[in-house]
Parts: sequence; structure tokens; C-alpha cells
Amino acid sequence: KDKWVDFMMRFELGLEKPDINRAKLSARNIGVAYIVGGTVPLMAYIFTNTPMEGLKYSSVITVVCLLFFGYFKSKATGQDPVKGSIRTAMIGVLAAAAAFFFAHLFTL
Repeated sequence: KDKWVDFMMRFELGLEKPDINRAKLSARNIGVAYIVGGTVPLMAYIFTNTPMEGLKYSSVITVVCLLFFGYFKSKATGQDPVKGSIRTAMIGVLAAAAAFFFAHLFTL
């Protein structure tokens, strides 16, 4: 039974057993990506005088980054880069707007 499952996973579904040694490398890559991805929009708050001014600059920086990454993600996956770029940015904008709305709602 185990050999049949292995056969089906490999040849029908195209899935290989994960390499155990890759876990630490994957964790490091994800951690670095979160740090870099979070630092870029937060830099706006360091260089502005008020939180609302920082929010404006941070929002612009974030949308530009989403457009940039969406473009190259779509290009790498064989999709239309312009549509993919706009789609990625819109998802990010909607998620940020929902988070801002709920945070504002609970701080009233």
C-alpha cells in the first residue's frame, strides 16, 4: 500500500517527498522576506513627523512595491504582467483597507 501511494504521489500528481534538509533554509528565506517586506513600508514612519503623514507615504510605497512584485510574479508564471500587477496591487489595497477599517472601528 505504501509503495502504491508513493507511486501515485510521484507519477500521477507529480509530487516528490520533501527534502528534510530544506526546512531550515526555507524558514530562513521566509524570515528574511518578512523582515525586508515589513521594513520597506515602515521606513516612511521614521522619516515623517506625524503618523498620518507616514501612513500616506507608506501607502504609496506599498502600492508601488505591490505593482512591481505583481508584475514580475506574473511574468515568471506566464500570465499577463500588467493584469497580474494590477491584481496583486488591488488585493493588497483591499486587504490594507479592511485592516484599517477594522482597526479604526475598534479604537472608537
